[in-house]
Amino acid sequence: MPTRACEGVAGEFGVYVHIPFCTHRCDYCAFATWTGRSALVEPYVAACITEICRAQAVGPWRPATSVYVGGGTPSLLPPALLTRLLDAIERAPGAEVTVEANPETTTGEFLRAARAAGVTRISLGVQSLVTRVLADLGRRHSPGSVARAVGLVGEAGFATYSVDVVYGSVAENDDDLAATLDGLLALDPAPPHVSAYALTVEPGTPLARDPARHPDDDTEADRYELVDEMLGTAGLDWYEISNWARPGHECRHNLACWRGADYLGFGCAAHSHLAGHRFANVASPERYIDRVRDGVPAVAMSERLDPAARELESLQLALRTRDGVPAAALPDSGELAGLVARRAGRAVLTRRGRLLANEVAIRLQPPPGTAGGPGGGASGRACAHAAGG
Repeated sequence: MPTRACEGVAGEFGVYVHIPFCTHRCDYCAFATWTGRSALVEPYVAACITEICRAQAVGPWRPATSVYVGGGTPSLLPPALLTRLLDAIERAPGAEVTVEANPETTTGEFLRAARAAGVTRISLGVQSLVTRVLADLGRRHSPGSVARAVGLVGEAGFATYSVDVVYGSVAENDDDLAATLDGLLALDPAPPHVSAYALTVEPGTPLARDPARHPDDDTEADRYELVDEMLGTAGLDWYEISNWARPGHECRHNLACWRGADYLGFGCAAHSHLAGHRFANVASPERYIDRVRDGVPAVAMSERLDPAARELESLQLALRTRDGVPAAALPDSGELAGLVARRAGRAVLTRRGRLLANEVAIRLQPPPGTAGGPGGGASGRACAHAAGG
């Protein structure tokens, strides 16, 4: 029986490290990332290590059951720096350690160093295997670089890896998306995990400034159904609205976040959550480095959720997953017909319900005996730990 959403699983504790450096900023990207900052890479990693060591010395800290190094483009790190960074993090036995990589910057040397440093999972930012779609998204890699990177992942000995897909570009049609999914499933080794996200227009991005390139909601809904159908047929089951995996290949780090577990974020713009206390670091790498060097807390934002708000947020996150929420958290009414399936005391989104998850979420009510009340819909990318993610 799944635990209550806000309780997490006993002992889970995550660490997120944000690497903000990129060679190029994609047209849709609103993440806390920067180009042209290569001179900052070494002092930035040193600052992250210092912040991590301070947290381990003064708490609250316990050995991490999962570590996620995201960005940005972590595969831009020199292998020796990645090793130093990971060596600084106290981890529990069997911890999952994920590092994001871009196909065009993934090298065998980087992957071998990552594997030796304890990385168990690589997450490749693919987005599409169609050249004109990649161009419309502002991506710089070629479809051929994906197969090359995946081959290197296999050669380095990783037992699991994930790929990211972005659908909804105006340059994309249904056949393009199908070709991308077919191409990914035909890779050697084939990905046991796929994350697929609808293209989102974020303020301040080149995409936002060009209305002719804005995605259509109905088209994206159709594309989502195509993704779900093709991946399901291939044996990858949905376990969160935007995530599919073969059994045993789910991202444990993100699962813990969706269950409300505690995690600490390190680096600029990194977010943390400790028992309802949320806080985030300053956004720019320069300010982050300066604060850590001067012994000043890097935190720029902090808030504490009261028990009612925390319970409601936990339900919103849990609703996005295949375990769903306690059946009593949603009214048994005709307006939810076809959107929610009820079984074994749980309410779980149907495929159509996943398309209308926010509409369902506003009807959530914490079950009797728990704190809570009505509130807004769940966020789209529940476990992105850096500003803009």
